[in-house]
Amino acid sequence: MTIKAGDKLPDGKLMETTEFDPATHFAMAPKEVNVADAVKGKKIAIFGLPGAYTPTCSAKHVPSYLQNLDALKAKGVSEVWCVAVNDAFVMAHWGQDQKAIGKIRFLADGSANWAKSMGLELDLTARGMGMRMNRFSLLVDNGVVKQVNLEGPGKFEVSDGATMLKQA
Repeated sequence: MTIKAGDKLPDGKLMETTEFDPATHFAMAPKEVNVADAVKGKKIAIFGLPGAYTPTCSAKHVPSYLQNLDALKAKGVSEVWCVAVNDAFVMAHWGQDQKAIGKIRFLADGSANWAKSMGLELDLTARGMGMRMNRFSLLVDNGVVKQVNLEGPGKFEVSDGATMLKQA
């Protein structure tokens, strides 16, 4: 069953790295993020997507949240999370390439466990990508889902930063 407004956001373990080795420029070891702890007492905009470095995600999804970041914060959003079924190293380098590290949290759901707990997994095995995450956005306040925007297959119409800004 897909997560809906009024539901408690499922707990889970995501991975994050924001530090890079000064000599090699490679991402450093990731740290575990406990979802329940991380959302406690905060209003968070979360957007999920099929994968780092994919065309729509890179050209439209992340930039839409960067463009609306200050306005979202002005409406009380504490943090913006970008979550994908990739490893934390890929997410860190993608966040860096998007010039978004320190602005948006790039969190990895490497085995799609958190995506599955929300009913937001997407099987792209036939396209050579394995199990991924649907494109969506959530507005979460103190662990309770206030808004769910789930995209249709191949669409990018309701999970962007401008839509989230109207809902925050």
